[in-house]
Amino acid sequence: MPTTLPTISATDNSVIDEVLVLGFALDKKSKKFSILSGELRVDQGPLLQALTDLGASGASDEVIKLPGSASKLILLTALTLKADGSIAHEVLRRAAGAAARSLAGTTSATFALPQASKQDFQAIAEGALLGAYTFDEFRGSSKADRKPALKKVTIYSKKAKDKSYLQGIKRAEIIAKYTHLTRDLINTPPSHLTPDSFSLRFKKLAASLGVKVEILNESQLIKGGYGGIIGVGQGSANPPRLLRLSYSGKGAKKRYAFIGKGITFDTGGLALKPAQGMEAMKSDMSGAAAVCAAVLAIAELKLPIHIDAWAALAENMVSDKATRPSDIITIYGGKTVEVLNPDAEGRLVLADAMVRAAEVGKKAGGLDGMVDVATLTGAQVVALGTRTSAVMTNNESFREQFLTLAEITGEAFWPMPLPEELRASLDSPVADMANIGDRMGGMLVAGLFLKDFVDSELPWLHLDIAGPAYNEAKAHGYTPVGGTGVALRTLVALAESSAAK
Repeated sequence: MPTTLPTISATDNSVIDEVLVLGFALDKKSKKFSILSGELRVDQGPLLQALTDLGASGASDEVIKLPGSASKLILLTALTLKADGSIAHEVLRRAAGAAARSLAGTTSATFALPQASKQDFQAIAEGALLGAYTFDEFRGSSKADRKPALKKVTIYSKKAKDKSYLQGIKRAEIIAKYTHLTRDLINTPPSHLTPDSFSLRFKKLAASLGVKVEILNESQLIKGGYGGIIGVGQGSANPPRLLRLSYSGKGAKKRYAFIGKGITFDTGGLALKPAQGMEAMKSDMSGAAAVCAAVLAIAELKLPIHIDAWAALAENMVSDKATRPSDIITIYGGKTVEVLNPDAEGRLVLADAMVRAAEVGKKAGGLDGMVDVATLTGAQVVALGTRTSAVMTNNESFREQFLTLAEITGEAFWPMPLPEELRASLDSPVADMANIGDRMGGMLVAGLFLKDFVDSELPWLHLDIAGPAYNEAKAHGYTPVGGTGVALRTLVALAESSAAK
């Protein structure tokens, strides 16, 4: 069963709810607290005294619960102020998310947090909805002991009836709905999520949104020459798929292709991974989930743009049919690759899908841009950690557009280079290229591999989300343990920005 999204609304009336959520901040110089309740007037004295008595720190993610009067409970969520006293959208988003997470088992809450703009209002709505997430689909006897996510969110604002603010709530609902879907898919075990079931699930979801679906099965992939997807998936009893979701908005002028790595489970193939940590490899389809869910969100928003999402789906398993180190495969379009390491499989399935996406886009009049999203390399985690994704490109202006949007959406991305001197390490004595090169700078080498399959004139972004896609540490802000749904928000923002031009 999919995660149930809380209901959300806005109000400008007096607040009488089960829980009242307010913000608070600590001034580092004066060491004094302030209560930040936006346009809602509250008696600050007792709250400030309670913060001092409880030894509150004002650190990010800190949540303080106090008994209320009109409300049963008052929840204070920490906010960090800029030097000028303003608050970043992402700080509001995370604070609302931390509050919503801590309110599991609660029916309803009103969020009265400071808002200087419509963007602030929407960030609070997004954070609350994203934080109200649980994944209990596969719990049995322990399910009754679990607290359900917050069921009802109300945002307090004097502009609650403003049309643009109501539109902001609707957008936040759609963003949260498809982020939750992405998380659900990532958290689903490989016993229940295969290339075929992934494809069929999106086929069903797409039907109600007017999104066209094309699914290539293993026979069609072999016949069509998709050597990367077949080579990775041939060792599994669950055969590979190439899923395409096509959305064409009314009045669309721009056309983009989103490509996602969809390895529903990655053992490493004959380059078998260590047992420790392999359970997290159910998340190796995070890119595919993000791009497909993003297209559904774009369709529900009815944006005037053309988008094709391509999910290159396979299960990388060990068997007598699995690709061997030194095997040579032929990527769609004819380029041959010597597979030196079967655990460097994501780039192989992506290459097939990228060449095909460019071909389809060219026939339709040309692509304005291509974005691939993948949990591609462990080197990404070494370089940037578990909360910041990498962006590589062949077009600086396209990358700057994306990074500007990512800053607005609150998703952390960092630009990385594609040094030409590393490309020679991918040379092969027996094929057009090898699938691995220098170990040092492995994230960049993987990007250079993909670059070989992109026309230099086509603006292209490669997003390596290996660390941020799956949170194995503690929950924080609006981010739960497990699948995070990273990249979806910025992909949707990219479509919005491009459609508006």
